[in-house]
Amino acid sequence: MSYVVDFVNVSTVGLESSPVVDALAGLRANEARYFKNKYDHDFTVLPASNANAKKIIKYVADILDKERGIVIASPPLEASIFQVENIRWAQVFYESGLALNVLYTLDSAKRAVGIKLSDGMDVPDELGAFKFARQKSKLAGTIRGSYFVIKGEYDAPKVPGL
Repeated sequence: MSYVVDFVNVSTVGLESSPVVDALAGLRANEARYFKNKYDHDFTVLPASNANAKKIIKYVADILDKERGIVIASPPLEASIFQVENIRWAQVFYESGLALNVLYTLDSAKRAVGIKLSDGMDVPDELGAFKFARQKSKLAGTIRGSYFVIKGEYDAPKVPGL
């Protein structure tokens, strides 16, 4: 079942197994606030056990592997994919507190993977080569973020309703 993320009343629903559950919930809420304020989009996630979420998780994992040889060790908890304007966004939230997003413009102008680490989590070994900038958030504390540009072309999964 899908869940519309509320950034006013931050909830840990779906993220309870994370050792940094409150920070991850804040990070997820921070993402929801961004999409609502910038695009008037209600940010909706699916549990990783959902068949459509599995397609999204595979899509993101394939891009990470093919572009940089990265395999995320932490289990995924939730995923989302949607389009606003000419940008397709895929998001995956992991138990470790990691959040990944794939920004993929339909006109090929911008394509990147965004990497965000929840407050209190260590940098995963598989992401040790990245340098992380720090950003303060009222919802998420300190978010550490990085990104890399996607060079290849990837077909996004068809997921109805998000």
